[in-house]
Amino acid sequence: MVSVLFVCLGNICRSPMAEAVFRHYVIEAGLENKIHIDSAGTGDWHIGEPPHQGTMLKLKEYGVSSEGIYARQVKKIDFDQFQWIIGMDTSNVENLHKIAQTTHSHVYPFIQFIPGTTYEGVPDPWYTGNFQETYDLVQQGCKNLLNEIVTKQGLSNK
Repeated sequence: MVSVLFVCLGNICRSPMAEAVFRHYVIEAGLENKIHIDSAGTGDWHIGEPPHQGTMLKLKEYGVSSEGIYARQVKKIDFDQFQWIIGMDTSNVENLHKIAQTTHSHVYPFIQFIPGTTYEGVPDPWYTGNFQETYDLVQQGCKNLLNEIVTKQGLSNK
């Protein structure tokens, strides 16, 4: 089974949004039994909390479920359990390498899955208040990430 972990700072805005959107696309592709999806934060401020109200409202607007998503903090064991660890911005990627105490080849900046963008990372709506901007980037990146995983891992819904 392929495993994907989305990571942001507090795990209540961007990474749970990415987890929910990516899960939505995985289910649409019939690959839910082949791809495990989770999200986490580098910080511990929101452990056990559901996604931010703005995240949940935006997901609901687009018919994407956030059911079962609760904030947790990244653990060292995640680096062994997940093949694709996706940092929502460059700071998250740097923090992931610090937590792991090494550079892992399977830690990727989310923005790399949005070719041609001028963004350096997915803006944090906790600070910007712009959940639509975040959703638009997450949607693009998740579609491209799924295509890349399907291609690289040779997955099919059979």
